[in-house]
Amino acid sequence: MEKYICTNCGYIYDPEKGDPENGIAPGTPFEALPDDWKCPMCYVGKEDFDLL
Repeated sequence: MEKYICTNCGYIYDPEKGDPENGIAPGTPFEALPDDWKCPMCYVGKEDFDLL
């Protein structure tokens, strides 16, 4: 699975880790994140992430 980076703050979404603090289970690909998911560091939307 591919990692994505937040272009605003540099946070890297790693699908192997997920985002458990925000209800995203490990193994969840970026494409499967809910449309309203936000960067856990700076709170921008998925549209502000690029493939790493």
